[in-house]
Amino acid sequence: MKNKKNNTPEMKALRNEIDAIDNKLLPLMVKRSHLVEKALELKTNRSDIVDKKRINEITKKITQRTKKLGGNAKLLSEIWLSIINSFIEFEKSKFKK
Repeated sequence: MKNKKNNTPEMKALRNEIDAIDNKLLPLMVKRSHLVEKALELKTNRSDIVDKKRINEITKKITQRTKKLGGNAKLLSEIWLSIINSFIEFEKSKFKK
């Protein structure tokens, strides 16, 4: 039995809303990546790339703010950690000092 795609008007409207949010997120992520690159230039040791204290502070802040907004704190904290870890891997790959 084939799975039919859900192409109802309601689903299309939801997907359009998601796309609109993605269109707002992308420029912010590009800006974030530029800031990460600038921060990397200031790091003198490879060990400077991972700041566990800052990561914990960010995770705590995201969890608190998400709860206040009525969101899924576990899910969004995991997404944020994924973003942070992706940037950490990027920094490690670019570190040249």
